[in-house]
Amino acid sequence: MIGPMDSFWKFSKQMLRMRVHLLLGAFFALISAGGVGAGILAVKPILDILLEPGTNGLQTIAQDAAKEAIEKDAWYAGMIKPEWITDLPASPFDSIVWIMGTLAVLTIIGAFANFMHQYLALTVVHTTVARIRRSAFKQVLELPLKTIVAEGPTDAISRIVNDTEALSAGFVAMLSKAVAHVTKGFVALVFAFIINWKLAIVALLVMPILATVIRKLGKRIRRASNRALSSRADLYRASTEALQGLRVVKVHTTERYEVGRFGRINKEVLRQQLKVRTARALAGPIAELVTMFALGGLTIVAAKLILDGSLEKSEFMTVLLALALAGASIKPMSGLVNDIQQSGAAGDRLAKLLGADPEPGHTKRLPKLARHSESIVFDGVSVIYPGATSRAVSDISLTVKHGETVAFVGPNGCGKTTLLSLIPRLFDPDEGRMLIDGMDLSRVHVRSLRKQIGVVTQEVVLFKGTIAQNIAYGNRHASREQIEHAARSARAMEFIDELEDGLDTQIGEQGLTMSGGQRQRLAIARAILRDPAILILDEATSMIDAHSEKLIGEVLADFCTGRTSLIVAHRLSTVLGADRIVVINEGQIVGQGTHDELLETCKVYEQLARHQLMAADGSTDNSIGNSTGNSTDPSKDPA
Repeated sequence: MIGPMDSFWKFSKQMLRMRVHLLLGAFFALISAGGVGAGILAVKPILDILLEPGTNGLQTIAQDAAKEAIEKDAWYAGMIKPEWITDLPASPFDSIVWIMGTLAVLTIIGAFANFMHQYLALTVVHTTVARIRRSAFKQVLELPLKTIVAEGPTDAISRIVNDTEALSAGFVAMLSKAVAHVTKGFVALVFAFIINWKLAIVALLVMPILATVIRKLGKRIRRASNRALSSRADLYRASTEALQGLRVVKVHTTERYEVGRFGRINKEVLRQQLKVRTARALAGPIAELVTMFALGGLTIVAAKLILDGSLEKSEFMTVLLALALAGASIKPMSGLVNDIQQSGAAGDRLAKLLGADPEPGHTKRLPKLARHSESIVFDGVSVIYPGATSRAVSDISLTVKHGETVAFVGPNGCGKTTLLSLIPRLFDPDEGRMLIDGMDLSRVHVRSLRKQIGVVTQEVVLFKGTIAQNIAYGNRHASREQIEHAARSARAMEFIDELEDGLDTQIGEQGLTMSGGQRQRLAIARAILRDPAILILDEATSMIDAHSEKLIGEVLADFCTGRTSLIVAHRLSTVLGADRIVVINEGQIVGQGTHDELLETCKVYEQLARHQLMAADGSTDNSIGNSTGNSTDPSKDPA
């Protein structure tokens, strides 16, 4: 069973990869803490000089201390050399100046050591978190697409960005701040025991109480932080959806609705954060309250001992100072423990992400798929999405020969895109098999499959970068000449040549600086450069103007030759250019054949041809009969 903080500690172990940095950081932390110990030791002789008039300087104090050590046969008695004592100042004022000068030097050394500790600690933390962030991003890319579709991409993005940042805060609290406070507090406590162990033990009685308080509050903080991180992912989702679809929001005048939706999620985030606030706010005052009671009890005990003559004033004040320094160092620990507990929630979410089953088909021992040359077979495939009540694809069997162009038509949401997504294994069928050239796709390496496939969709995805970089996406070793040839083949150089920087022109985010036809031609150039054996066109010309469609139709007519082409079509011109038409309705094949055959035998296709395909081409019902006589070359169909 996984404990509440197991994930955090598991991630923190990754910092052990930088052992040299950790050891050096610990060394400098001890040096810095040693300065605190030296300061405590210096207090007693100063107090002896100031509080007891007529007291001699350091030389006399050191001689008395050496004599006492010899009488008690202390282990360090033989280590004290007489010349060391004679070098010390004899007068009280010179002694104080000497002590303060020595402390100044030690302070400088301690400050440098503290800087080095913080520097090394933060280096380890940020390097480790960067490594975890990269692993999380890699894991998301390797998750099955069905998982991302079910949970939404924004939750994954939130874990990669927000949760790693929260984890970083816990690492900083533990390695940078907590180590510094613990070492200083420990050194101060050790010197308190050396000076007077009885008083130090009285002070330690409060530690179990403080530990219980911190643990109880820490659990509450971790639970609330977990819920707050989940709500923050919803917040990220709402803002991303609204801003990416800002045109739709404005056109439909739903600004108030989106503000209200964002406000409700934001209120839930605030509610969870306020729970964390309460627990964190309680930690400090409770620690102070317990400490003050302990200090009061300690003062009463010390007063009794001083009045009885069994405790010197300077000794009590030195112990009090040491305990105060220990308390001052340990006091922030309640807040730091809370920071670590808060990071535990982020660690849990990241652990779940990194522990999810990756997409199948990436095992190295799987054989590579040879270049497609025979057939693609859908063998009784069915697909149902998580949470859905009906199948998106239901028991479809279909064979497509190599070099054949097949158009898939059907009402919106009938399963066309889902069916074609089975070919590159974006989804695996819940039932049935997918075969290419007789090879079951579940038994071949998925990269060898996808390298043979070119995809052009209705919504072209372009990345921030140059035109050349976008065309070469997935083909990073392509030469400049190959990129330009692909762009020219896709008729994209017609507008690229008009740009000042040509192929080196920077594309804005999502390619919004370009028209739909230009983006589509860049997507086709990307597919051409890939030289695929299988081409999937998912409504590739459904949202562009007639001129762009004509250009793209000419390009595709040439490019599809000798390749297996599977086309999701909404335009009659695209359908007529296919060797075969497959009609899908409610996840099932309800007809297949040529345009003329389907008009006679398939009622669904006839309705689609009259109302959807014709409307997309801007034709009228009277054009159905005439359409059958058109050439099957899409480039010769009317735009």
